[in-house]
Amino acid sequence: MPSAAERTRTLVQSTCSAVLLVPGLESADSDQLMPLSRGVGPDGDVFLEFPEVSPVVRAAAQAGYDEDAGDDEVPAVLEITDVAPVAVPHRIRGRARIAGRLTAVPGLAGPGRTMLRLETDEAHIDDLWGTESVAAESFRDAAPDPLGDVEADLLQHLHAAHPRELAGLSGLLGARASCTCAAHRPAVVPLALDRLGLRVRVCERDGGCFDARFEFPEPVRDVAGLSRAMHTLFAAAG
Repeated sequence: MPSAAERTRTLVQSTCSAVLLVPGLESADSDQLMPLSRGVGPDGDVFLEFPEVSPVVRAAAQAGYDEDAGDDEVPAVLEITDVAPVAVPHRIRGRARIAGRLTAVPGLAGPGRTMLRLETDEAHIDDLWGTESVAAESFRDAAPDPLGDVEADLLQHLHAAHPRELAGLSGLLGARASCTCAAHRPAVVPLALDRLGLRVRVCERDGGCFDARFEFPEPVRDVAGLSRAMHTLFAAAG
């Protein structure tokens, strides 16, 4: 399975919605706390771009100029919510939280924008795999999943173009599926995809749902490798 650090890095570097929570800004509108872009530096710091008029930027600037504070860093938490790109029951797939200290980084953003650096202290993820804490060093050293940037498009393609093949996967579930005959197969919706396998949500006619995971024979590195792995999986189901 992907490590907790890898899953967290994948979410941070994805397009999932995110807000930066800063003490004293609880009353700010959520859209004012959403970074315009985000990325991870080689030391594991998270770089967040905001409009220069954002209250987050003002808070970081005020700390930098406040001599009485004795510290020019602002405690902050980046909270990311991962929602399945295909409509399924219980659509939220997970959440990640990156806690650290916030500082402004002059000169890295374009006109009207400011780059902030969140120096990572610790991370936490609660997703389809479970709930785990991630040390700052593990987060720094992890790599995002190679399919992370295109996962949403791939899942939407599978759902739209391969419903018959997906439904056939219920035949690999044995007793877990209440009925595997072609006329009464449960709905099988692609839920998550990574270099190691495919997760689907199986929704049966009685309203019950459960998840099933199909591991690839070997990790895939790109879309071409994924295509081969999916062909093998569908052939096994057929």
